[in-house]
Amino acid sequence: MQKVMCQLVFYALCIALLVASCGTGSESANDPKVPVVAGLPDTVTFADIAPIMRANCMPCHREGQAGPFPLVSYNDLKRKAKTARKMVLGRWMPPWPADTAYSRFVGERALTARQIALFAKWVDQGGVLGDTSALPPLPVYPEGSLLGKPDAVVWLPDAFHIPGDNRDRFMIAKAPFVLTRDTFLRAVEFVPGNRRFVHHMNGAMVTYQPGGKKEPLQPSDYIDSDSTKSIDAYGELHLQNDDGSWPPLTPNLVNYLPGLSPPMYPPGIGGWRIGREGAFLMNSLHYGPSMRDTVDLSRFNLWFSATPPERPMRELAMGTLGDSPVVPELLIPPDTVMTFRSEFKLPKAISVLTINPHMHLLGKRFLAYAVTPANDTIHLIRINDWDFRWQYAYTFRHMLVLPKGAVIHVEAVMDNTAANRNNPYDPPRTARAPLTGHIRTTDEMLQFFVNYVDSRPGDETIALGR
Repeated sequence: MQKVMCQLVFYALCIALLVASCGTGSESANDPKVPVVAGLPDTVTFADIAPIMRANCMPCHREGQAGPFPLVSYNDLKRKAKTARKMVLGRWMPPWPADTAYSRFVGERALTARQIALFAKWVDQGGVLGDTSALPPLPVYPEGSLLGKPDAVVWLPDAFHIPGDNRDRFMIAKAPFVLTRDTFLRAVEFVPGNRRFVHHMNGAMVTYQPGGKKEPLQPSDYIDSDSTKSIDAYGELHLQNDDGSWPPLTPNLVNYLPGLSPPMYPPGIGGWRIGREGAFLMNSLHYGPSMRDTVDLSRFNLWFSATPPERPMRELAMGTLGDSPVVPELLIPPDTVMTFRSEFKLPKAISVLTINPHMHLLGKRFLAYAVTPANDTIHLIRINDWDFRWQYAYTFRHMLVLPKGAVIHVEAVMDNTAANRNNPYDPPRTARAPLTGHIRTTDEMLQFFVNYVDSRPGDETIALGR
């Protein structure tokens, strides 16, 4: 009997393999992950797929970028077709955490249901090449930048050696600078030296007053944020003025994630004053795991403005260590799933440029919206499946006007159970928010940053995308 059952299983597997190898496209029809979309071509060819790939995959999956393999040519995609199909259907690639059914932003790389169905059918039909003669030339990217040639470059003073021990590392570091004069910044871009292992970076800027620091270029080591208090790390980075006081800090000035293009707002909107002497502070520089020893030497590209920003950008920081409390207190016992909230009532009308949600490893869902005095709801952002590894700063397509008296609401779900694959502890431990600047990755946070300018009539018509 056992022999007969084995034979039946063997025959069933053979039949399944034969059906899968036919390349008729029926796999898509039987796969519940494939969206049901009417009007797809009978035969999907590379000419149908290439525009999707070039717009959403190629920015990262090309030589010198973060993608682990190229997706530029037909052969590139055909070679990785099954892997790409799995990642696309799982909505893991291209990475775009924000729900596009809730709000829309500049630079979205989320695929539509039609694009997903088209891609799955192309793979299931065997990856037909078709007639590509009408395809436009491949896009040309600026060398070394997503924005073009910078006005100045600030390098980190030393390389970071990434050990080949297959561990994530969260470092704190600085890139000091001395310019010829005080000026104004229009845009800042972080460019990783080792795109394969630099996963993300959140950066601020320190500005020294004349005479405040005799040696502004004083070097320092990279500091492990999981083993050092942030305030102690800033001391070890020699960020203080010579008299021991702390220089002005511009928070959340520059962020990096693979494929994320930094915002460059229209002339006169946003921007920052940059002193002659200062430093870019990387308060979270994440290196992904490596199986071999390697190095990284990153830099900052700067674009200046000849005139001060007519409408300087300001920042509202809600939640942990910010301008509004988290309710209830951010303390999560083991084996619990909890919802936390934070609210802030606007004392004046603002025009929102960019928003940045932030949580750590226990985050599961994030929602932010505003309710006006007229009781209208304005959508800000919804993230249905939070992933600590993909934290974007989201720029609206047009300025989003929030009236005076509107209340911004933030709601977040956090999962401190063993079912959370990102839980840093097994078994789970009590998680809490830091009470001071002592922040580790294994702490938990709920923050929402809103970058805005004071509102003016007609702001809702001003486009923010390049």
